[in-house]
Amino acid sequence: MKAINRAGWTLFWILVAAIAIFLIAPTLISIPISFTETPSIQFPPVGFSLKWYRAILDSEDWRDATINSLVVATLTAVVSVVLGTLASVSLSRLEFRGKAVIFGILLTPLVTPVIVLSIGTYMVFSRWGISNSLIGLVIAHTSLATPFVIVSTSASLKMMNRNLELAGAGLGASAIRVFYRVTLPLILPGMVSGAIFAFITSWDEVVIATFLTDPETRTVPVLIWGQVRAELNPTMAAVSSILIVVSACGLLLSYKLRRQELR
Repeated sequence: MKAINRAGWTLFWILVAAIAIFLIAPTLISIPISFTETPSIQFPPVGFSLKWYRAILDSEDWRDATINSLVVATLTAVVSVVLGTLASVSLSRLEFRGKAVIFGILLTPLVTPVIVLSIGTYMVFSRWGISNSLIGLVIAHTSLATPFVIVSTSASLKMMNRNLELAGAGLGASAIRVFYRVTLPLILPGMVSGAIFAFITSWDEVVIATFLTDPETRTVPVLIWGQVRAELNPTMAAVSSILIVVSACGLLLSYKLRRQELR
């Protein structure tokens, strides 16, 4: 019986690995292509060269777009963590009518088509005069990223032992002191995981950014989209590889934090 169970689990993991490779392989192909010596995209790549990465560093457009992406993604992560944590703590600790409805509304951006959000955001931000600014892009990306922080932080709050908060309050600590000395350290892994997902969401987002940016405020994904439509060369593969590596590192860090939290 144990041998049958072991064989079943082995087949299961083989199937999972095959599906993962099937889904990920087309994306990872851009990494070896980015090191080709030829000026055109081809697989398998010919030779080995870092000139396409040097081309990114030498290009003012790519440097400006990278700076814009980093600024927007960082601000989005910070604002999303603040708003998401406040919402999570409020929904977790307070009891009031309609709490489930409010929680569902806060998670709506996760299931709403991005093109619908893009059109609506563009119409509103155009009236406010912030449609072609980094501030407007941060606000729009925050609306997309905050639900990830809410989900991650809420999960940490549910796993936390509330008796620790009660013990702190019983020892005379104020509610604010209990939050900073007891609650915050315990839910910090969830907050950091949410911040990582918020950063990645903003870092990779292209649809809303296409509506809300101009040539001076465009981000890396927007510039990639524009370059692909005009000219396809290994520089696109190099930039895509950088995006993949940054996102993968963020996901691995989030996974490690979650594993430590569950121990």
